[in-house]
Amino acid sequence: MKHLLILSIFSLFTLGLNAQVSTPQPSPSAELEFKVGLTDIEIEYSRPNKNDREIFGDLVPYGKIWRTGANKNTTIEFSDDVVVDGQTIKAGKYAIFTKPEKDNWEIYFYSDTENWGTPEKWDDKKVAAKTTAKAHKIPMVIETFSISIDDLTYDSAKLNFLWDNVYVETKIEVPTDKKVMASIDAAMKGSPTAQDYMAAANYYFTTEKDINQAKKWFDEGMKLTKEPKFWQFRQQSLIYAKSGDVKGAISLAQKSLDGAKAAGNSDYIKMNEESIKEWSKK
Repeated sequence: MKHLLILSIFSLFTLGLNAQVSTPQPSPSAELEFKVGLTDIEIEYSRPNKNDREIFGDLVPYGKIWRTGANKNTTIEFSDDVVVDGQTIKAGKYAIFTKPEKDNWEIYFYSDTENWGTPEKWDDKKVAAKTTAKAHKIPMVIETFSISIDDLTYDSAKLNFLWDNVYVETKIEVPTDKKVMASIDAAMKGSPTAQDYMAAANYYFTTEKDINQAKKWFDEGMKLTKEPKFWQFRQQSLIYAKSGDVKGAISLAQKSLDGAKAAGNSDYIKMNEESIKEWSKK
């Protein structure tokens, strides 16, 4: 009996040493990764809730620097130099601070990211870029503070802030064209593959560059392709049509249509039939 008592006490003591209570954070952290063009953008921040509080103009005072979230600095990291409001921000990691006002916000990209909240002493020399963005009222309430990257194009995206009934956005421009053109130049000076030719042609087609050059490159890519697929004929037909070679475009669209029918791809069947009908009127 004595031994059982000692064992029970020992067991309770051991449980006490190993016990850990886990509770949710009041402002949970978030890590986001985005690809804009060829540039990587990473955001880390904490997400407070509204909790029936008046946010802007009260919890977050107007006219004062805000950490733009909770806890440690909200940060954004760029793999390339980017441009915000005409200002170049070098590749690297930055804290995002904001100064909310009723009608607009000032947004700061700050080089010192190791602060808990706002810096004890603000240093303008550490401001990599500053811009002003309109504060939009939205017809709903966002309970949890949110940051996102949206409205993506090849060379830009919008950095968005949403909380309570306020939405703010600012444009970030990335050096996609510079990087793509450098890669195309390097590939064409070497031994380009079929994929290289087609990728270069598609980029020229999509970004409204020299369409005749795009046509030449796609033709070269198709010559190097042993068994072209119906979707490749489809893209080639679009390039031909854009270059003004309607007859060639219809012929290629027919090849794509035949291949799509053999593969049972209803989407490409529909697209090709519509294009052939449209181009035949010209």
